[in-house]
Amino acid sequence: MQKKRIAIQGIRASFHEEAAFKFFGTDIETIECDSFKQTCEVLKDKKADYVVMAIENSIAGSLLPNYTLLREYNFSIVGEVYLAIQLHLMALPGVKFKDVKYVQSHPIAIRQCSDFFDEFPNLQVIESSDTAACAKKIREENLTDTAAIANLLAAKLYDLQVMERRIESNKKNFTRFLILADKPIGTTESNKASLSFQVGNSVGSLAEVLNIFSEYKINLSKIQSMPVLGKRNEYNFYVDIEWKNQSDYDAAIRKVLKYTINFTIMGEYQKNDKV
Repeated sequence: MQKKRIAIQGIRASFHEEAAFKFFGTDIETIECDSFKQTCEVLKDKKADYVVMAIENSIAGSLLPNYTLLREYNFSIVGEVYLAIQLHLMALPGVKFKDVKYVQSHPIAIRQCSDFFDEFPNLQVIESSDTAACAKKIREENLTDTAAIANLLAAKLYDLQVMERRIESNKKNFTRFLILADKPIGTTESNKASLSFQVGNSVGSLAEVLNIFSEYKINLSKIQSMPVLGKRNEYNFYVDIEWKNQSDYDAAIRKVLKYTINFTIMGEYQKNDKV
C-alpha cells in the first residue's frame, strides 16, 4: 500500500513534520517545501495527498497570510491537530555550553525563548527560515561553536545532543495546524466546521449571523476578519464552529445562508484539540 504523501513547509524534523506524525502516524512520505504557497502548489499538482499548514499559535497569534492561501486555493479542511511547541538547545555531541558563541533558529522560536537569552546575553543570535534546518546545518558543517533551537525530532534525526531542555519562556505554547485535501473526505462524525463569509455593511449584520449560531446551540470557537482585497470597509470573516447535534448545525447553516454573502464551508471535520 502506498504511503500517504504529506506536504509540509520546512524540512524533515520541523514542527510541521511533527504535527504530520501526530495526525497521520510516522509511516508517511514527507514532501519538504520552501513556503506555504509551495505546499499548496504541490497539492494542486497532485504530487501530495495532504498539506499540513500552521494556522495559529497561542503566543504569536493567527498566521494571516495562510487564510489568504486557504481562500485562494479553495482546498478542503479535513482535520486539525494541536502541537505543544517545546524548544530545546542542541549542539554536536561533546560540545560544551561555554564553547557556544552562536545560536540559530527561526525568528518566532527565538522570540519564544527571550528569557533564556536574557540570562545568557553573550550568545549571538542568528535567524534562519526553519528550526530543523539549523540543526541540519550544524551536523552537515560540523559547527562546534554553534547551537540550534529546535525540537527533539531534529536532535534525533541529526544526531545532536540536547544541552538545555524546554527553554521556551511560556510552557503553555502550542500551535494549531490544519489538514488540507483537494476535496472533502466524507465522514459522519464531523462536529466542527470552518466557514468563511461576508455580511452586508449595515448595523448589526454580523451580530445577526452570530445570534443564529447561538440560537441553535452552536459554539463559536474562533472568529477572524480579513479585509477583502481592493474593497474599502469590506471583510471576509473566518469562523470555526462546533456542535453536538448534527440537526442543529444543518438548521443553523440553512438560516445563516440568508444573511451572508460568498458563504463557503471550508471544511467539516472532527474536533481534535488535545495537545
